[in-house]
Amino acid sequence: MTSVRVLAVTAAACATVLATALPSSAINSYNAAPAPERTEVGALVATWDDDGDPATPDRADWVCSGTMIDADTFLTAAHCTSDWPDNVRFYVSLDQDVQSGLDAAAKKYPGDPAAQAAAVAVRGTAHSHPAYPGPAADTHDIAVIQLPAADVKARWSFTPATLPTADQLGKLGPQGLNATDWLVAGYGTQEAVNGPGGQTHPGGGVRMKAPVTFNALNDSWARLAMTAPQGNGGACYGDSGGPNFATIGGRSILAATTITGDTPCYATNVTYRLDTPGARAFLSPFVKLP
Repeated sequence: MTSVRVLAVTAAACATVLATALPSSAINSYNAAPAPERTEVGALVATWDDDGDPATPDRADWVCSGTMIDADTFLTAAHCTSDWPDNVRFYVSLDQDVQSGLDAAAKKYPGDPAAQAAAVAVRGTAHSHPAYPGPAADTHDIAVIQLPAADVKARWSFTPATLPTADQLGKLGPQGLNATDWLVAGYGTQEAVNGPGGQTHPGGGVRMKAPVTFNALNDSWARLAMTAPQGNGGACYGDSGGPNFATIGGRSILAATTITGDTPCYATNVTYRLDTPGARAFLSPFVKLP
């Protein structure tokens, strides 16, 4: 990946960025690798009105990243599921290469976004945090997609991610978090590339992973470094809602989700902690918490 997520851009704006991106691998171009083994990590796919006529959706695309946290619950960011046209429909795909699947489906089902989305993904129901967008201290930028478990199981095999216990990051403290191995994953684009028309963000639509390192911890946020000289990779546009795993006690823990960062996707991934009272209160109706 590269930098943060989809930044503080709305999901619709994110989709616009993706529409102009060049088809290439995904995430960043430095210190990153494909992640076919991270089968719990998926892409959020949407169909929506793109021509001013809300009668039927006319666009299908992947827009964000996320993680399966049980058999039927996909965790992502609220800015990925908010501010859409009324006829938006959300789907989840656990395919390694969602972009190629959508490209093939567009040729097979021209003019039928619903069929294109269904070719690569399972349709679900979005539940955004009711207090999103909140204040900067806690924006409540968290959402889930509830999916038919049987449909998901029929298409993919995965082990749901392990959520953190209450205040697990806080109890480790800066020293413990500095000594922790971190990994970010998602389907996002690469870091900024300068060209004649300005900066672009190539790639996207393929599940990738990259190491990151701990930077700082706030009440609701974990800030992770993506600086290349330190061996880090990072997240970028389209990685919003995607996982940041921390290896704690020998276990891979889904510690936080990608939310925002620097515009060119080079320095810092600002992630939403999942061990806080607010995050746990939102998740508790949907998943059994540790």
